[in-house]
Amino acid sequence: MKKSEIAINKFLAGYNCSQSVFYSFCDYLNFDKDTALKVSCGFGAGMGRKEEVCGAVSGGIMVLGVLYGRGDCNDSLLTENTYRKTRLLINNFVEKHNTVICRELLEGCDLTTPRGKKEFKEKDLLNNVCKECVGIVVDIVEDIIEEDIR
Repeated sequence: MKKSEIAINKFLAGYNCSQSVFYSFCDYLNFDKDTALKVSCGFGAGMGRKEEVCGAVSGGIMVLGVLYGRGDCNDSLLTENTYRKTRLLINNFVEKHNTVICRELLEGCDLTTPRGKKEFKEKDLLNNVCKECVGIVVDIVEDIIEEDIR
């Protein structure tokens, strides 16, 4: 099964966008799935439903961090490389959606209010916006990884 399918299935099973993206790379990263779900949990819906940076994008950035980030006693050049890959993810996402801001992706729907939650369901934004964002981020991250392999 493709990583984007894994992510979308996890998302449709009730996990948030960030969790779903990060989870879909766990086997590739040799990263514990339960830990990935816990670490990424607070980033859903634009960080705790604050509708800031799209949670799917945040999940993708976490994947890039695990793969390329600077750890203890690593060269500081790893930070710059990770930042470059993060910008590439964001730029490619913006190219497709014009923004990485969750509230803009959701057309101003306020997920912290009962009215906003109702609007989210009525407009089926989960399927019409979020599901696509999850799949696209996974595809972009895979492209970034494959670029390094070539």
